Amino acid sequence: MLDVVKPSAVSAAVPFDAGRLDRLMDEAGIDVVLATSKHNVQYLLGGHRAFFFDYMDAMGLSRYLPIMVYPKGAPEKAAYFGHRLENFQHQVKPFWTPEVQASSSGTLDAISKAADHVRRLGGSVRRIAVETAFLPVDAATALHQAFPDAAVVDALPVLERLRMCKSPAELEKLRIASDLVIESMLAVIASHGVGATKQELADALKREEVNRGLTFEYCLIAAGASHNRAPSEQRWEEGDVLSLDSGGNYHGYIGDLARMAILGEPDAELEDLLGEIERIQRAAMKPIRAGVMGGEIYAAAEALVHKSKHHNHMEFLAHGMGLVSHEAPHLTRSGPVPYTDEDAHRPLEAGMVISVETTLKHPRRGFIKLEDTVAVTDKGFDIYGEGGRGWNRGATARN
Repeated sequence: MLDVVKPSAVSAAVPFDAGRLDRLMDEAGIDVVLATSKHNVQYLLGGHRAFFFDYMDAMGLSRYLPIMVYPKGAPEKAAYFGHRLENFQHQVKPFWTPEVQASSSGTLDAISKAADHVRRLGGSVRRIAVETAFLPVDAATALHQAFPDAAVVDALPVLERLRMCKSPAELEKLRIASDLVIESMLAVIASHGVGATKQELADALKREEVNRGLTFEYCLIAAGASHNRAPSEQRWEEGDVLSLDSGGNYHGYIGDLARMAILGEPDAELEDLLGEIERIQRAAMKPIRAGVMGGEIYAAAEALVHKSKHHNHMEFLAHGMGLVSHEAPHLTRSGPVPYTDEDAHRPLEAGMVISVETTLKHPRRGFIKLEDTVAVTDKGFDIYGEGGRGWNRGATARN
């Protein structure tokens, strides 16, 4: 048995809503959660990410496997098992969990320590929830062997619901990330002109985001009549439209937005096309507020999409976001990420954050898109990173 730590000595330090997690685990019949993805470990530990493994996992013969153990109703028995290099961070900013072992060197070592901890919890552990998509085969096999009579189930639904409503501190990080991504895009557009390649533009965006304190994640970029969104040697030429869709994160929280630019002046057709996308975006946002059914977002947007003469080339998408670019609330079954649409049939809650995006793949004018980040409030919604929504002009001469 573990040494008993008074719950009052731990509860104040728990960085998430432990009561909510307990309720979700109880509803799912789960006794203990083993979180192993970087984003869920970060969430459960209150912001910790191993700096040595932020961009990689491989360690030669094995890989980095952080494991956060949370027993239902007992945060005083929670534990974290990390790599030995994480001891440096633990010394600087101690983790809240009563048990910390930053001493593992690979997947089997980490899962063995975590299994030993679960055994010491006492009582009957019937259902263990793990992140099945983030648990290597060797570690999963070892866990099954350690608990042959226990059911090992997926923790994803519980952890998604736990993270779904953001705290004020999380919302502020998302606001900052969104604002800085927009600032970076506008800076790149204003400083690049005729002849700049898509690769040069993507590289410049990375520099702008990093210089503003973001971690650059990606840049999807399309120019001219092409719908190809990979950075390349294609040049941005006079009269070409440019689509920038980028993700930059601030302390782990993603800013994911899309804006448009042009070299020269947009003609009436381009003004109309982007104006139509803007109207769809605004229509989708209009019903957003706590208590409204999630499906109202799609109902409002798709009514306009279906009326558009460009509907065969147009796509609308709304999805939850936060620590990752697609998370709960889940509002559609037909989006690019396969999940169920349970939140379309449930009321929106304050603190949810939704990415709203409308895309037109015009056969002659190119790739035209707006993507916005919207936070649900009790009275309506807040838009993060709202600038640059129209046709932003590129530089008149290449710098």
